[in-house]
Amino acid sequence: MRIALCIEYDGSDFSGWQKQNDVESIQGDIEKALESIALEKLDTYASGRTDTGVHALIQIIHFDTNIERPITAWVRGVNTFLPPSIRVLWAQAVDDTFHARYSATQRHYEYLVYNASMPSALWANKAGWIHDALDFNKMKEAIHHFHGEHDFSAFRSSECQAKSPIRTITHTSIENYHPFYLFKFSANGFLHHQIRNMMGAILYIGKGNYLSDYINELLLSKDRTKSPPTFLPDGLYLSGVDYDARYVFPLMRRTVNIFDNNHSRLDR
Repeated sequence: MRIALCIEYDGSDFSGWQKQNDVESIQGDIEKALESIALEKLDTYASGRTDTGVHALIQIIHFDTNIERPITAWVRGVNTFLPPSIRVLWAQAVDDTFHARYSATQRHYEYLVYNASMPSALWANKAGWIHDALDFNKMKEAIHHFHGEHDFSAFRSSECQAKSPIRTITHTSIENYHPFYLFKFSANGFLHHQIRNMMGAILYIGKGNYLSDYINELLLSKDRTKSPPTFLPDGLYLSGVDYDARYVFPLMRRTVNIFDNNHSRLDR
C-alpha cells in the first residue's frame, strides 16, 4: 500500500529535509514517527528537498507499507511522535503509480522579506531581513525577466546535482505589506539554491545597485560567479505542489500571506 502525506514544518532547527548522519533532519524525524506507528522500517520520498533553514507550508511525501492502519493513524498518530515544528496535515492512500517527486507537475515557493532598519525578534528565522530601502517597481520589473524557459546556470549552486539547468518559470509576483515584501514563484522545478540566488539578484536591483535588465545579463552569462550572493534561507517557504487532477488531494496550496487589505499593499 502506498500512502501520501502532506506535511508542514518550520525548518529553522533542521539541516534541511534530507536524512543525514549525525544531524537532525525533517525526513529523519518523519520516518521515526511513521515507524512508531507502522512498527517497521519505512522509506519516504518527498516532492522536493528543502535546504537548511527553509520551511514548508505544503510538502508532499509518500511511503510504502504492508501494515494496515486507519488513515487517521497516519495523521494524528504520527503527529504524537513529532516535534511541534513538524505536523502532518492529511494522509491519503494512492495507487502505485504516484510518486511525490516524479509525479509533481509544478512547485510553488514564496519568499517573505522583512524590510526595516533593525531585524525583528518576532520574525527571526521566518523572514529574510534587509535594512536597505527597496524600490517596489524596480523589483517588479526584475522578477518579470525570470518568466519562461531559461538556462539558470547563473542561479544554481555549485553543489547542484540536477542533470540540466533548464527550468520553466510559469508565475512570479511581488506584494508589499509594509514593512514586508512577499515574493511568489512557480515552476516545473527549481535548482539547488535557485530561488535564494534569484532573490539575491532581485534585492540588489531593489537597492538600486543594478537596472532590472541585469537579470537578462546574468541569465545569458550562465555564470554563477557573476551573480550576487545567495540570500538567506529564513524567509523561503515551499507553499504548494501540483499533481495530475486524478489525484484528488484535500489541500495543495497555501500562502505565507497573513496580512489583510487594511495594510499598505501593492500588488501588480
